[in-house]
Amino acid sequence: MTAPDATSGTAPATTDASSPSWRESLAVYLQPRVLIVLFLGFSSGLPLALSGSTLLVWMRESGVDLGTIGLFALVGTPYTLKFLWAPLVDALHVPLFTRAFGRRRGWLLFAQLLLIISILLLALTDPARSPFYVALGALLVATTSSTQDIVVDAFRVESLPESEQAAGMASYVAAYRIGMLVSTAGALFIVSGFEGTGIPRSSAWMWGYVVMAALVLIGTITALAATEPEQSARAEAATQADSAIARVLHAAVGAFSEFLSRKDALAALAFVVLFKFTDAFSGTMTAPFVIDLGFTRNDYAAIVKGVGLAATLIGGFAGGFVARRYPLAASLWIGGVVQALANLSFSWLAVVGTNQWALALAICAENFTSAIGTVIFVAYLSALCQNPLHTATQYALLTALAAVGRTYLSSGAGYVAKAVGWPMFFVICVLVAIPSLMLLTWLQKRGHFEQLGPVRV
Repeated sequence: MTAPDATSGTAPATTDASSPSWRESLAVYLQPRVLIVLFLGFSSGLPLALSGSTLLVWMRESGVDLGTIGLFALVGTPYTLKFLWAPLVDALHVPLFTRAFGRRRGWLLFAQLLLIISILLLALTDPARSPFYVALGALLVATTSSTQDIVVDAFRVESLPESEQAAGMASYVAAYRIGMLVSTAGALFIVSGFEGTGIPRSSAWMWGYVVMAALVLIGTITALAATEPEQSARAEAATQADSAIARVLHAAVGAFSEFLSRKDALAALAFVVLFKFTDAFSGTMTAPFVIDLGFTRNDYAAIVKGVGLAATLIGGFAGGFVARRYPLAASLWIGGVVQALANLSFSWLAVVGTNQWALALAICAENFTSAIGTVIFVAYLSALCQNPLHTATQYALLTALAAVGRTYLSSGAGYVAKAVGWPMFFVICVLVAIPSLMLLTWLQKRGHFEQLGPVRV
């Protein structure tokens, strides 16, 4: 079996040295393909809190003990392990769905149907009487939601040409955050609204989750309005004669072997692990730092979550502008440097003390630059996934590697902060970015980015 050309079907790479104008950079966000990705981003962000923070509020109001609630952190496991079944998404057909809608859209609609059913099943549970069934329902929501994420990531990478990848990711990040906001604050307001009409609390929570299930239809309508990516259609044709087992094995093994066969593959993987480490190291300690300075929980909610969300959304689109106007390597330098230096705003805040304006400024600087780095970084991950035979598998593996810094390497941040104090801790957060920038320099000298093609995203 011969793999189809990974670059065919995409827009020709831009070789003109001139950067696009700001008007062109804005216009890209109105492209139909980018708008499709935006609405899919909302659909991906919506379910996350329904098996997480919103569910925990429901459980606590129902009288579930804190020990049981704490164990529900394990419900998020499918989001970490989704790369294990990503080869199935790449290789297997969904009866009826694949034939009617295509390889990616078929899986997308199937995952969304399962997600709606899972949310409705969770809505019918009673945390006070049956925590086990609540856990089972939440696990189903997390599994179907992470499956949807696998398909959406592959669909985005395959459907957008290089000139729209960064804009698509910026739109996706913004809509994902809005989806999370709807399923947290929005869901709580909806439940309160139902209670206000005289509906008992347990029923109000049930109907709140029913409304959330209905909102998944936004993604379903988007999937129906979209068209199957040309790369995916060609990959489907290339593997049509293979058995299901052969396709799964090729997706699983090929995703590893194809990537590792590239020049400097291990250095690229190390760069994937370390690029966002500066963010992860400081982000782990943001909440205790804010409380230690003397800010209240209301300050944390309003400024860190409220103002921080706005800064993240704006930073996401700013990252799209940067990645569209500059080559990929230059964009990574910009994102890597600004997200590291922003940690110094927290060192300054540690000296200033309890000042709400200073906190807002520091949070805006950190969230804005972090979002710039995230959009550019994901554009890089997308550029690494060049073979449509296993886009979903490779992307899931790369994002799992990127989570290593957040999950494991940053676990000792508290001990460092305790040893050196807050001002110096955030200086160290800047310094931990140096290894990733050294790898970026080395990869540039080795011609790594030239191997990805003349990509100007």
